[in-house]
Amino acid sequence: MTPFAVTTYELSVFLHIAAVVVGLGATFAESITFPVAMKLDRRHLPYVHRLQLAINQRLTSPALVVVLATGIYQTTDHDFDFGDFWISGTLTILIVLGGLIGAYFIPTDRRLAAMVEREIAAAGQGEVVLSEEYQRRARIEGVVGAFAGVLVLVAIYLMVTKPGL
Repeated sequence: MTPFAVTTYELSVFLHIAAVVVGLGATFAESITFPVAMKLDRRHLPYVHRLQLAINQRLTSPALVVVLATGIYQTTDHDFDFGDFWISGTLTILIVLGGLIGAYFIPTDRRLAAMVEREIAAAGQGEVVLSEEYQRRARIEGVVGAFAGVLVLVAIYLMVTKPGL
């Protein structure tokens, strides 16, 4: 075997890890965009929501597909059991994350962007005062985002330690 030759399995592991880093790693940066925008100027908040929307649509969603496909390949190639907790647990987390992205984060960021744009327009050149409704929904999104981040870390832990294997 040549020193640069790789197996299909090794290539799959590389793609799997790269997708996690690129697609899910970017979501951790989202946690600081809102506080930074609030400190600088509330007029940046529509950009924050559009950025989060773009990350979830163009990075995270495709990455989840790659993670799923390569994970299935690796499980079948190495005769791992889908019933093993470290595999079924991470698969469950992947499904929950995909559901959160499609059913919660993407529509929520669309709604929050529209809401804050209206509030900025209503302020004119004056100080932007955010409604209680906007602030409440943004806080909830932050909590759900933190929960999703914990799920990502749990999945990484399970994949690295493979408890029960």
